[in-house]
Amino acid sequence: MKVLGLHHVSLVVADTARALAFYRDVLGLERIDDRPALAFDGAWLRLGDRQLHLLELPNPDPVDGRPAHGGRDRHTAIAVRDLAGFAARLERAGIPFTRSRSGREALFCRDPDGNAWELIQADD
Repeated sequence: MKVLGLHHVSLVVADTARALAFYRDVLGLERIDDRPALAFDGAWLRLGDRQLHLLELPNPDPVDGRPAHGGRDRHTAIAVRDLAGFAARLERAGIPFTRSRSGREALFCRDPDGNAWELIQADD
């Protein structure tokens, strides 16, 4: 018995179209068209060689009262090329972010539903 790796991450969103404006239009993720027919709206996106599943369902977690710095909250971390370019894209979209407090080149932001993301500069 062995864990082979991460397949996908699922996030609850209030509005799929609004979430896609962040994930597709700001982060640049590609939508996957093979989402099965489910009883609720949502979208599958390509996240590197993995997937991000957006589930339009009632959120059981509080959205308000989350830490201002996403590094002090549960979050998903992704490696990116050109962190400065992503920071500029977030600024143009009016999405606030904070810089990592660990000393590494990274930033934290939240999607429209309060889910925290860490973008880490890839070293390659």
